[in-house]
Amino acid sequence: MGKRIVIALGGNALGNNLVEQMAASKNTARAIADLIVDGNEVIISHGNGPQVGMIQNAMTELVKSDSRYPIIPLSVCVAMSQSYIGYDLQNALREELLNRNYPKDVASIITQMEVDPADPAFKKPTKPIGRFMTKEDADALAAAKGYTMVEDAGRGWRRVVASPEPKKIIEIGTIKALVEAGKVVICCGGGGIPVIQEEHNHLHGASAVIDKDFGSELLAEQLDADYLVILTAVEKVAVNFNKPDQKWLDQMTVAEAQKYCDEGQFAPGSMLPKVKAGMRFASSKPGRHALITLLEKAKEGITGKTGTVITA
Repeated sequence: MGKRIVIALGGNALGNNLVEQMAASKNTARAIADLIVDGNEVIISHGNGPQVGMIQNAMTELVKSDSRYPIIPLSVCVAMSQSYIGYDLQNALREELLNRNYPKDVASIITQMEVDPADPAFKKPTKPIGRFMTKEDADALAAAKGYTMVEDAGRGWRRVVASPEPKKIIEIGTIKALVEAGKVVICCGGGGIPVIQEEHNHLHGASAVIDKDFGSELLAEQLDADYLVILTAVEKVAVNFNKPDQKWLDQMTVAEAQKYCDEGQFAPGSMLPKVKAGMRFASSKPGRHALITLLEKAKEGITGKTGTVITA
C-alpha cells in the first residue's frame, strides 16, 4: 500500500535562476514521478531563498528607476516566487507523468501561512534569502540598505530576514480536498506567504520568510502524512561534519537528535532547521517518520536503503 508523503524540496532541486530552475525542475520531476508511479500520494512543498531574494532585488531596482511604482512588500515577493516556481514544477511533473503513461492532474496552490505578530523572530532576523556574496559586497549592501547580513554555512554572505513560526495554513481545506481527490499538489512554497490575522477577517502580509522545513512539517501534520521527506544537498545527516571524525547517520531517534542539537552539531540556517522539523514531525504521532536525503535518493530512502530517518 502506498504512503502519503510530503516532500520539501531544497534549493539544490530548484537552481539559482530561471534557466537553472527550468533544467532542475525536469530532474526533480523524474525523482518525484518515481514515487508517484509506485503508488504513493505525494504533496510537494519547496524553498524559495534565491528566488524571493532575486524578485525583491528586481522590484527594488524597478522602484529606483521609476518612482511611479510602489515598493513591493516581501510577502508579495513570496507570492510571486510561489507562482513561478510552481509553474515550472507542475509543468515538468505533468510532462514526466504523461511520458510514463501515468497521467495525473498537478496543481500549484498559492498558500498563505498565519504567523503571530508577537513572534520574537521579528526582532531577530535569521532566515537567509537572495544570492551568496563576498563579505565586501555584503558590507556594502548593509551600509546602503540597512539589511542584516550573515555568513551562511561557509558558502558566502547573504541577507537575513525574520523567520516566524508557522501557525496555520489558510488554504489547508483546499489542499486536503485536492489530495483526497487524487491530485498532485504543490503548496506552501517558501514556507507559505506570511500573513497576520487582523480584525474583520483581514489577512495582512508580514515582512518575513517562513522556514520551508517548518512550513512543510505543519503541512505534513495537517495532511496526516506517513513521511516528511526533506531533500537537501547531502545523502545523509552527519555529526562532526567536515571534521576527521565525521560520521554519517542512518537513523536518529528524537532524543538522539536533540542531543546532537544541544551539542551544536548542525548549522543554523542549514541542517539545524531540517533536523528540528524532522524531530517535530516524528514526535507528532506514532508511526510518523522524517527522512533527510538527496533528491536522487528519495525513492531509496523511503524503502530504507539510504538517507537519515528520524523516528520517535
